Amino acid sequence: MSVIIASKIQSNPKYLELVHRRNTLGWTLSAVVCVLYFGFTLMIAYTPDILTTPIAAGSVIPTGMLIGLGVILASCATTGIYVYMANKTFDPIIEEIVREASK
Repeated sequence: MSVIIASKIQSNPKYLELVHRRNTLGWTLSAVVCVLYFGFTLMIAYTPDILTTPIAAGSVIPTGMLIGLGVILASCATTGIYVYMANKTFDPIIEEIVREASK
């Protein structure tokens, strides 16, 4: 990519908006994952009795196992949200920006 095309892309208002939207989404999803993981870790440290309680009477599966599974699934879901947004929203904008810069 030439320096001229790169400077056209960087000065394009659509590119600046794209960078802002992508950063906002990335930081928001990262914050969600951090809150989940640190929250789970704090639960382990400060409320182990909740996590060791069986999910039902006579069950050997503790509540903490289900919460941990939920944390993992939520992490996968946030990744899926980012990939969906990147494919459906960000990629078409990127293609449009590159087309405009190549003219």
